[in-house]
Amino acid sequence: MSSNRQTPRHSWLSGPDRTVRAATAGALAAAGHLTTVDCHRRLRGPYTAAGSLLRAIVPEVLRTRPALVARHAIEILSVAPELKDLVDAPPQTLTSLASPTERTRYYSPLRTRRIAHGLTEFLNAWAQEAGSTAGRPQLVLFDNLHAADPTDQELITVLLRRARTEVLTIAIGTSASPDLPDGLAQALDRHTRRTELPAAPTAPDTRVPNELLQAYITSDGTSDIPAEAAAYRNADPRLRSGLHRVRAVELEEEDDWSLRLGAIAYHRAHAGGRTDDECRDLLTAADYCLRMGYYDAAIELGGQGRDSFDPVAQERLYCVAGGKTAQALGALGRTEEAEVIYRELRGRYTDPVVHMVSSYALSMLYTRIHPAERQDSELAKQYVNNSIAIAKQLPDPADRAFHTVFHENGLALVELRRGHPETALRLVTEGLARLDRELEPGKQSLHRSVLLHNRAQVNVALGRLDEALEDFNGVLALDPYYPEYYCDRAALQYKRGDLAAALADYDKAATLTPPIHELYYNRADARAAAGDTDGAIGDLRYVLELEPDYLAARVNLVSLLIDEGDTELASAQLAQGLELHPGEPDLLCTRGLIAMEQDDADEALRAFDEALAADPLRSAALANRAVLHYEAGDHAAAVADLTRALEVTGDDADLLYNRGFAHQAAGSWRAAIADYRHALDLPGADRDAVECQLAECQAALAVAVAG
Repeated sequence: MSSNRQTPRHSWLSGPDRTVRAATAGALAAAGHLTTVDCHRRLRGPYTAAGSLLRAIVPEVLRTRPALVARHAIEILSVAPELKDLVDAPPQTLTSLASPTERTRYYSPLRTRRIAHGLTEFLNAWAQEAGSTAGRPQLVLFDNLHAADPTDQELITVLLRRARTEVLTIAIGTSASPDLPDGLAQALDRHTRRTELPAAPTAPDTRVPNELLQAYITSDGTSDIPAEAAAYRNADPRLRSGLHRVRAVELEEEDDWSLRLGAIAYHRAHAGGRTDDECRDLLTAADYCLRMGYYDAAIELGGQGRDSFDPVAQERLYCVAGGKTAQALGALGRTEEAEVIYRELRGRYTDPVVHMVSSYALSMLYTRIHPAERQDSELAKQYVNNSIAIAKQLPDPADRAFHTVFHENGLALVELRRGHPETALRLVTEGLARLDRELEPGKQSLHRSVLLHNRAQVNVALGRLDEALEDFNGVLALDPYYPEYYCDRAALQYKRGDLAAALADYDKAATLTPPIHELYYNRADARAAAGDTDGAIGDLRYVLELEPDYLAARVNLVSLLIDEGDTELASAQLAQGLELHPGEPDLLCTRGLIAMEQDDADEALRAFDEALAADPLRSAALANRAVLHYEAGDHAAAVADLTRALEVTGDDADLLYNRGFAHQAAGSWRAAIADYRHALDLPGADRDAVECQLAECQAALAVAVAG
């Protein structure tokens, strides 16, 4: 199979010296406009590069295309919070508005992926406008990518694939032998042409050691000049600490929030013991990253606290740092590391709140966060019961009410996982009633919405669709700008058969969030069911633009294209899918269907044979191969495939009809009659067709018996 890989149009400049990388990028930009950003995470932490780029270009875009900025305000303010005085904030959700004490819901780790797609679309639009104005393409150099935060590395992984190269090209700068995550390394290999650069010509450095040391400190620890790094390593530790302290104060005076996530945290970590205020500043930065879904940075910042806080003299700070670190580890699937921290806190302290919080966290690990093979619902229930027992002893009535309800909501999830949905429903309903009864109106609004949403989901599980709809309506009245709620209500409306309502909810959700590929995949289903095939095809193509390896979307798109008679485009999509998923049975089945549409029986048979070699239980391949055998006159082979398909799927009226037809063609009247009669007992049978063939077989059998 030939690859659809095109000649790379982006550049990868690898070498030990950033001055050489910058000079090379400047030469590449001879016919265009060059923007250079430093990706090093020590500067501003998450989205160091993206934030720097946006701070440079958004003011001009805001002047020329304010609607474009408004459309991407979530992404812009997420990565460049310093622009908040220029860019109007989008409508806020209860999650974004919740105070730290009321925050009970955190973003999915997929949020940064969605931000990356939204920023890519913003940058494409910016580059098109800027290029048409300046008459030249835009070139952006992302240097020090090897030292970037995972948020920037994820963005650039997406950008390399999705950048519209006629208006926007990317240059990547890295060290000579960078250690990069697999996805980024693959994107660089696929979409860039690598140039390995030499070191800069050496010349005597006339600076004295203190000047070299100061230069390293001023670079915020990002310098790649060997003499500066050596001067730093060899300096008196007390002198180093003092310079770090002075630099931290200088940066704090700039009052840029993102500096606190990078350079300020770096310098404070090396400036000696922190004051109480500086300790709280570190935890505030860690909490911000946790709340924004920047989990790698939350782990790094929380880890700084665990390394520097005294577990005896600073017990509370140490516990908070550990909790934030463990929560971020769990969000990224590093659950064993998270559990170690929770157990360490439980073993070190006797504070009831520490045991309440860690018991709940361990319960959630064993209920849904650990890998499936480590989940244990019985152990999870023991832990959450312990957290509830402690919550019920809290001295403050409002705290006691909230924490008891919060932890009983966790118990509801455990009970749902244990197969007790009625118990889960009772717990959530009682929790809502208690919050209404014991807390002031407006208090814990976020958790009220979470409880109502959870009750809606339990009602769906119980098949109580009207009650679920009422709950979804209620949660959207509380939190009208949270996109996932619209998606969940849309799925319910689809299940209830109200396609117009489902589509309206999907459309609304799409206006409230950076691109969520699952949203468009599900809307495609609803559009196809409503007869809007073109709309469904458009949504599925967009899904694959966002996530090319989304197999289900690829299969559905190819199937719709076949149904529309566009076998050429279907074949192109199929080829891309098989390149990404070689040997995938669903795609091989689809290749067989295309070949059947093109009357190429040999190719179709090969495709179905390959699909069944990969998955002998693939019923669609068996059923369609049976058609080919029938058309070739091999009725016994057709019967064998259909029999195997029925063993896989269970009773199916269409398969029984087809097997009856094959028996009939082979003159096996009794077997055909048995299949037709069985088919008539099942829902979905084409009764007229089955009864017609049944009558023919009965007549033929009568003649045969009489003869």
